Amino acid sequence: MQLYLMRHGEANHQANSDQERTLTDAGRFQTVMMSQWLATSVQHFDLVLVSPYVRAQQTWQEVSQHFMEPTQWHVLEELTPLNHASDTMDVILAYVEFYQAKKVLVIAHMPLLGYLVNAFLPDVEPPLFSTSGITLIEKNNNHQSLIWQESPYSCSRAC
Repeated sequence: MQLYLMRHGEANHQANSDQERTLTDAGRFQTVMMSQWLATSVQHFDLVLVSPYVRAQQTWQEVSQHFMEPTQWHVLEELTPLNHASDTMDVILAYVEFYQAKKVLVIAHMPLLGYLVNAFLPDVEPPLFSTSGITLIEKNNNHQSLIWQESPYSCSRAC
């Protein structure tokens, strides 16, 4: 399985609640840039799992324009910022197993994403994700490895 963990794009700070924060223009631009870059190596996701927060939903709307319709996609409460990473990992793996997914995109938030990397790869310190940043973890049977981590900032120079 290839697990792509993506942080939502940059969001406005002014909203009635954290859940209602929307993407900024820069956040949309960064998400489009990262989507275009990712689309050079991935054409399709079997499974997409997205946080219910507005900024994550908007990020998925931008990303989805660059890929074929996923086989399955779901909104999961377990992908909100303060959920416990090991529980969230179990939920992700249950969806992966149920749908027999090989390429999975998860759009969520910090600090959860950093802790998810550590839950999948206990020897890796939880990394920071820039807004619209993406990390690829490959999982084959009982072996997992971090393949790369990209951000709009590194991508604007090298991608």
